[in-house]
Amino acid sequence: MKILYYDCFAGISGDMHLAALLDLGVDSGELMRELAGLGLDGYEVRVSRASRKGIAGTQVRVVTDSEQPAHRDLRQIEALIGGGSLQDRVRDRAVAVFRRLAETEARIHDTSPDRVHFHEVGALDAIVDIVGGAIALDRLGVDRVLCSPVELGGGVARCEHGVLPVPAPATLELLRGAPVRLGAVPFEATTPTGAALLATVVDAFEERPEFVVNRIGYGIGHRDGPLPNVLRVCLGESPAVGREPEDLCLLECTVDDMNPECYDYVLERLFATGANDAWLTPVLMKKNRPGTLLSALCAPALASALTDLLLIETTTLGVRRQTVTRKTLFRQQRRVTTRYGQVTVKIAYRRGLPLRGKPEYEDCKRLALERGVPIHAVYAAVREALTALALPVESAEPPS
Repeated sequence: MKILYYDCFAGISGDMHLAALLDLGVDSGELMRELAGLGLDGYEVRVSRASRKGIAGTQVRVVTDSEQPAHRDLRQIEALIGGGSLQDRVRDRAVAVFRRLAETEARIHDTSPDRVHFHEVGALDAIVDIVGGAIALDRLGVDRVLCSPVELGGGVARCEHGVLPVPAPATLELLRGAPVRLGAVPFEATTPTGAALLATVVDAFEERPEFVVNRIGYGIGHRDGPLPNVLRVCLGESPAVGREPEDLCLLECTVDDMNPECYDYVLERLFATGANDAWLTPVLMKKNRPGTLLSALCAPALASALTDLLLIETTTLGVRRQTVTRKTLFRQQRRVTTRYGQVTVKIAYRRGLPLRGKPEYEDCKRLALERGVPIHAVYAAVREALTALALPVESAEPPS
């Protein structure tokens, strides 16, 4: 599985995004030829080498003539992008970015998306940044897009509406639900264009993703501050097979004289101390007394600590220990969009291919309560979203 990872430690803008993908290896000549499919004149894309704080990379500047329109609305932009000879995938992705922006601006200004007038984002340079980014992503042919927490910056920014706080309202709204950071630099680190690109193309925000890095690209911005004004992107792949077998410790004790209310507390303590798993099994003990088998699975390094916990927190007089071997499927979390909202889905892989996907119950429960719909409807919507993405679906029924 081919993975693209955005490391937004210093934010992201449209030109930084395009520059980073070019630095990653996308051919600039081919990109320019595809951009010509827009059928537009009045702009020039200048690609050069630059550095920030000693980090060298690619910098992009889109220069436009002074006769360009001051702003455009969504219909104009859709007609402009749709009227060219772009690839269908590129056109659809670029239009999706602008629609996401229009829907966001409409919520902020209490209007409808078709009445939104893009100012900075509707300018020709922003259109070239977004369409160019869509072309570059299509060229990379990635299967999954991940992103780090996003630095938004601080201070104020001047725009067509006047002076606005950083992050701009549109930027914050676009990244609602994503992990963000504020104030590392005294300016706008993430622009609405950059936020819209992330909101549209990123499958999951992960601070510590697990993948093999093959190539690295650096997109150099046009500002300077405490952090290097750089967007770092990594191209890699997930492990081709499941995780290697690992040795774990299985700890067990049987209890027949403890207040049953305490089991919840003991299990909670076991997980907090690092147990991989813990469970209760009803058993018959000496003289056919009903009892409970308490089991905990853990790394060998934690076996002593968990053994002490069981001896102290339960009424058992002894804990059995044995070594077991476990082989697991490689797992990744992915956010899918349903008609009710976003849901985290755990995807299991076998031999590099997706085997099944299971939605997180807490996300489904939250959306059911927020939208006032049965939880079964949310699970069905997740199943539809996974099917549309050609991902296998585990049971879409909520847990009993």
